[in-house]
Amino acid sequence: MKKWFEFHSMENEDFKKVPQLVGQIPWGHHRVIITKAGSYEEALFYCNKTVENTWSRAVLINQMDSELYNRVGQATTNFSNTLAHPQSDLAKDTLKDPYKLDFLDLGEKIIERDIERQLVKHITSFLLELGKGFSFVGQQVALKVDNQYFYIDLLFYHIKLKCYVVIELKAIEFKAEFAG
Repeated sequence: MKKWFEFHSMENEDFKKVPQLVGQIPWGHHRVIITKAGSYEEALFYCNKTVENTWSRAVLINQMDSELYNRVGQATTNFSNTLAHPQSDLAKDTLKDPYKLDFLDLGEKIIERDIERQLVKHITSFLLELGKGFSFVGQQVALKVDNQYFYIDLLFYHIKLKCYVVIELKAIEFKAEFAG
């Protein structure tokens, strides 16, 4: 209790807001956050994410072990150039870099279809890694453009962004034409 009080009161200028978090997050969650967080900002991030996503303690520990705080909003994007201001910020905050896919069971020689099959097989773990708001639509979804069919590897819908998210898997080094 003393460590929790010192942790929040020393680094938080607006200590009056802290009791709100106490009531929303179980004590065991607070113990994990205080023990593992490197800074007050990181602890507050995990407190807010726990409330927002109703994480169990196991999920919280997994997210902290995978260093979610350091990965959220770090993906390189062109959202600020292509989307309106509020939506570009939300889209940027939705993505991580890198994604942790330790749950996949892949061999030494990896091909795109193996990655796709494994992601679909472990869709619950993949959705947890993607984050809140993603909904799986399908795999190898046909898209007709100018009387020609193209197939999207994985298609998701994001509830907050109100848009589809296309994941095109590649098991080779990135080439400029992949961005199209």
